[in-house]
Amino acid sequence: MAADLFDVEPTRPLAEALRPATLDEVIGQSHLLGPGKPLRLAFQSGKPHSMILWGPPGVGKTTLARLTARAFACEFIALSAVFSGVKDIRAAMEQAGQFLQQGRQTILFVDEIHRFNKSQQDALLPYAESGLITLIGATTENPSFEVNSALLSRAQVYVLKSLTDEELLLLLARARATALAHLTFDDDAVATLIGYADGDARRFLNLLEQCSTAAGASGIAQVSGEFIQNALTLNARRFDKGGDNFYDQISALHKSVRGSHPDAALYWLCRMLDGGADPRYLARRIVRMAWEDIGIADPRAMQIANDAALTFERLGSPEGELALGQAVIYLASAAKSNAGYNAYNRARAFVAQDKSREVPVHLRNAPTKLMKELGHGHAYRYAHDEPNAYAAGETYLPDGMPEPQWYQPVPRGLEVKIAEKLAWLRNLDREAGQGS
Repeated sequence: MAADLFDVEPTRPLAEALRPATLDEVIGQSHLLGPGKPLRLAFQSGKPHSMILWGPPGVGKTTLARLTARAFACEFIALSAVFSGVKDIRAAMEQAGQFLQQGRQTILFVDEIHRFNKSQQDALLPYAESGLITLIGATTENPSFEVNSALLSRAQVYVLKSLTDEELLLLLARARATALAHLTFDDDAVATLIGYADGDARRFLNLLEQCSTAAGASGIAQVSGEFIQNALTLNARRFDKGGDNFYDQISALHKSVRGSHPDAALYWLCRMLDGGADPRYLARRIVRMAWEDIGIADPRAMQIANDAALTFERLGSPEGELALGQAVIYLASAAKSNAGYNAYNRARAFVAQDKSREVPVHLRNAPTKLMKELGHGHAYRYAHDEPNAYAAGETYLPDGMPEPQWYQPVPRGLEVKIAEKLAWLRNLDREAGQGS
């Protein structure tokens, strides 16, 4: 009788086959798992506690949750917040209750816990508080924003890091020792795999598995970088549009421009473009940088930023991306000033908390005879008729409001000249006051 097709055991993926069975087998996270480090001490404490494991994909969050259950001899229930709802949570709690009656504690692992909405997270709270379960949540997003405060206050947050190149090399050695002994990889192949793994152990092992399959189909045992480029589908680097990684990279781009480092600015721009960021979004941010960090010190920066955005709209990708690249080079190289940005913010803050001050009579509009009879516009001095086209000693602020001096030009770029001009005008005001 033929064997039942469904009785055949499927081949486990390499990432699953190499999943660590003990804490000492975990590669990476030495800042948490090394001697005397927080998670190592937690394992040695003899008592599990609720925790949130925050880190990028493929760094061992699920593995650590499973190892926790094994270390403390707990039952392990796993939920995915992507596919589960309150009904699934209740079913898991019923199962945990049955385990408790049998004298066994339960660890509830919630993958992508940030995908649970508030009501779903609230549904977990009483069970975590009562001790029915020990909650371990995994998230790629900042739990400060994505996990509600009540749940967060009852869990220790551990921040996991991407694997380093050296740690990925250790993982490669382990893979070759167990499943890929028939393959060798030249230096270019290793560098290519590590580059595209982007610190993600699961992605790295999946790439190795693809290499093994492709090499077997091609009848080769030596894997080169060129072979990988031709035979494998290499996805873009890790990049989560709208996630922490996205905002970290745009922050790095903005700060590189502000810090006057053209090469760093180009690097982060290209990283975001390589990762799939919308160039139109980047163009808008570049325009914002021109106004916020260069300002009036170099008005050409705003024009170049706007022209780059328009160029991209006209040419599209990839040709238009060159304009964005040259714009960030110019902005990073330009004189920096946040004087206009600060002045605007100070003025907005003042107006938001100040009373509604009347427009001085001499500044009011007077389109009708009645308004003129009421004095609107009376004694207004037309600047163009005054010496130097400046009405020295005139005031343009509401009556009784002191000069706020919000705008303070910086000693860089065009603002050097602007500061000199304003100082000269203030001197004319002082002379006019003395003359009167």
